[in-house]
Amino acid sequence: MTRTAAPIIHVLDANPADFSIAVAPASDGVFVVRAAFHGDAPVEAALRVSIELADARDPWWLIPGAFLGDNRPADNDRIFPRFVAGASNAEHHAAFVSDEWHFRSDRAATPIVMVWPEPGAAGLALSAPPRTALGLTGFGFALRDGRAVLSATFPSREFPVTYYGDAVPRPAERLTHRFQPGDTVEVSVRVHPLSADRHDYARVLRELHMQTRDSAPLRPWIGVSAAAELAASGLLRWHYDPDPGVLLETVGFDREVSGRDGKSVDRQAMHVGWVSGIPWAYAMLRHAIRTDDAELRGAAQRVIDFCTAELSPSGTFWGVWYRDSGWTQSWTHHRRGLHSRTLGEATQFLVRAVELTGDASWRRAVVSNLDAVVARQRPDGALGSIHHAETGEVLSWQGSAGLAWVAALADASAWDPRYLPAAERAGDHYAALVHAENLHGAPEDVDLAPTSEDGYVAVMAYLALHRATGHPRWLDLARRAADFALTFRYSYDVAFAPTSMLGVYGFGTRGADQASTSNQHLHAYGLVMTREMLELAEVTGDDYYRERALESLACFRQFVARFDGDFNAYRGMVTERYYQTLCFQPPGMLLTLSHAWSAGVLLLGCEDALAAGIA
Repeated sequence: MTRTAAPIIHVLDANPADFSIAVAPASDGVFVVRAAFHGDAPVEAALRVSIELADARDPWWLIPGAFLGDNRPADNDRIFPRFVAGASNAEHHAAFVSDEWHFRSDRAATPIVMVWPEPGAAGLALSAPPRTALGLTGFGFALRDGRAVLSATFPSREFPVTYYGDAVPRPAERLTHRFQPGDTVEVSVRVHPLSADRHDYARVLRELHMQTRDSAPLRPWIGVSAAAELAASGLLRWHYDPDPGVLLETVGFDREVSGRDGKSVDRQAMHVGWVSGIPWAYAMLRHAIRTDDAELRGAAQRVIDFCTAELSPSGTFWGVWYRDSGWTQSWTHHRRGLHSRTLGEATQFLVRAVELTGDASWRRAVVSNLDAVVARQRPDGALGSIHHAETGEVLSWQGSAGLAWVAALADASAWDPRYLPAAERAGDHYAALVHAENLHGAPEDVDLAPTSEDGYVAVMAYLALHRATGHPRWLDLARRAADFALTFRYSYDVAFAPTSMLGVYGFGTRGADQASTSNQHLHAYGLVMTREMLELAEVTGDDYYRERALESLACFRQFVARFDGDFNAYRGMVTERYYQTLCFQPPGMLLTLSHAWSAGVLLLGCEDALAAGIA
């Protein structure tokens, strides 16, 4: 295998003969590129710095948070960018399929692009600052005549199309810098050799995080206890509906706005887990017990009672409750399908709620769920991703959503030891996806896309197995899963327009997670594994995981409404989406809906931090 000795420089949109280019190697793989423009008139142009890796027969790409492997399974029901060798015509591009992709740097959690040319072969990476004097940097890759080409573009280019969060391709974004006669500019890139183990990305991302964290200081608005109190009050005041006892999933910031039907924009629905339901009622219960808040405790118990009172005919929870129609299936194209991640997460947090209260009816609901799913387990340990509500038939075995059951099984094995062998068989089965860096399919709304939530689910599952058994293999899998999750965590601060909402308030993105390669906005769901990340740091003696957990908790102690009217929200409201790139909304905007899970996961993260002695 051969590598280029130095980067290759291209001038885009201008005559290369009008530029003098010099490339000077510096220490530790850094190259400084100096471009002098000696044309007679100003030009709009860009510089592209590329490196190549030969013998790329089956490349595996990584732009952290933005692109992973081929990125989209071929039969995924949600369309977003996908890599396919040889896909280079307009028809391919219209379907978001290409053998070359270039993206804005603010789509990347860490500004770097990586490739491994084929399984078992060493790889290469190219990093650069996310922004330079030329503007926003871009990162991309291509497969050309058996060569993997990695590029950084100054300023950014998006190619072949721009992804805006839906199935409609937007025109490719093409930024330029205006070069005046006599101008000289410098940009720097760094080339990173990678071992044949794809997980070597973790080493490089850790190095870059350590180099950039001081330039992105944490800036929480409030302390941990204050954030917990605000989140709890927001859940009780805005999301809790005592009739029938639910946590409404979304509540509009603007209480005067109505939908097209004249009704409130508040979503009259509750998932049993994930975006509402038991996990966040459990967080309310934790807070209520710690603060001796009887009203909050009563609300939390009523939500859990409502979720456990009616199970599906197959013995598990239902997926979603709607005010107009009651309990029904999950968000899936499989008719009557119930999603394992949602049900498994609800069951795990119900186990924790039973440990707090000893409630016998809640425990019966746990046992019904776990008995049902264990009865469906395949001999190879798989637990399935989608289950039929009435028959219990497993409708889909694809993806790693079944890992959500593992944590519930392992935790409940303290009550009934027969659950532990099932948890271990499943842990062994899904370990292959962890080692392949191929965790995917956890949230209901993006089908089988790779997401940050897949990492959270795996961390929680393997640490639960480690707690139950003490076996080091589970700890190693938890560490690898945590590294996978952290590929989605921003290690720097995105620069926002100063008069945008996020710019005005100086929102710091370090510690926020890209939701997925499909849903490219920042979210706080990573706080769900705060307990596990702190535990991982303690058990391994590696404080890096503690630091990454606490930076996320600091990040999302921004934009918690401290009073009615704060950033146009009401006290205790917490949004789901922070728009840091060109997806769904322009960068710098904020979704003006409070989400039950967003307040709930903040409350949970705060309670876990306080329990660990972190104020």
